[in-house]
Amino acid sequence: MTRFKLALFAGLLPLVLPAYADQPAPAKAHAALVHAVAVSPDGKTVATGGFDNVIKLWAVSPDGTLKETKELKGHTGPVYAVAFHPTEPVLVSGSQDKTAKVWNLADAKVTAEFKGHTDIVDAVAFSPDGNTVASGSADKSVKLWAPKDGKELKALGTHGGSVYAVAFSPDGAALASASADKVVKVWDVKAQKELKQLVGHEEAVTGVTFAGDADTVVSASMDRTIRVWSVKAVKEVKEVKKDPPKEAPKEKKDAKDMPKDKKDPPKEAPKEMKDPKDAGEVKRLGPTTDDPYALVWSPDAKTLAVCGYSGQVTTWALDAEKPKFVKPIKSPGYCIVFTKDGKAVLTGHDNGTVVLTKLDGK
Repeated sequence: MTRFKLALFAGLLPLVLPAYADQPAPAKAHAALVHAVAVSPDGKTVATGGFDNVIKLWAVSPDGTLKETKELKGHTGPVYAVAFHPTEPVLVSGSQDKTAKVWNLADAKVTAEFKGHTDIVDAVAFSPDGNTVASGSADKSVKLWAPKDGKELKALGTHGGSVYAVAFSPDGAALASASADKVVKVWDVKAQKELKQLVGHEEAVTGVTFAGDADTVVSASMDRTIRVWSVKAVKEVKEVKKDPPKEAPKEKKDAKDMPKDKKDPPKEAPKEMKDPKDAGEVKRLGPTTDDPYALVWSPDAKTLAVCGYSGQVTTWALDAEKPKFVKPIKSPGYCIVFTKDGKAVLTGHDNGTVVLTKLDGK
């Protein structure tokens, strides 16, 4: 499974769309797959990021179709992530070129550049007050940046694998990150340290979002489950850390010379994290019918939307056992966002299109 099929974005802002009577045709947005979609705070502009190295801005027509208004060129690799500033006409983007860029949308110019990651910048997110940008990378790190000048504020820490998604809590006090290491980490933004670990997924965690408040985290994984967590129910990291494992005897250090069945088994999560009370898992949705790559929460509709490798769009209530809406789309989907009224979603796809899906199914 290639890395781009695992990255996704959560916590995107809702989009304001006029009433539309019919399902708009898919918009051919990029010359390569569309890996990122976001909307401006006023809901009037859509931003998409593609593997053609380009970011595009779109206006929404009365019938729900998209009209291209501007191109932002400057990345030298595929664009993996885009996010709008919460109050200003500013966009941040992350790319395979190992940088994140801050754009002034009035003149389409780069005003700051984040340099510090050593691999793909898979995910970016603005804090609710707009003063901080969080990034996650294939170099396994999570960082905080100043969007005004591009200064690195803090390297928060690392995962054991690529970081595919980052999301701020509604109050901006916490940041969640999702990784190929099967773990969701929750960071204390003010103290700039790791706070909690949400352990339980059996495969890479491809998406994460806060749902409604700072305590409820929702994650999607390649294990084809969607899990709802209570952050408060999890013990702080400092309480579950173990003493370093004792060094193996010298004759066992070289694993390649050992019989396969004699190699040390993979390390297990600390026992404290296995107890559901400590793990914080309060609900498990699924299994999904395909590998989920993107999820987003609608505060207005109080609904979760998910898209994945088959292209299928599903929506979920967090207290339900099955999705309340299912819509197949014929191309893998990598990103998703709700309209403001919660009645439709926009998704970006492998074939370079952006699709608007009405959730009433008509």
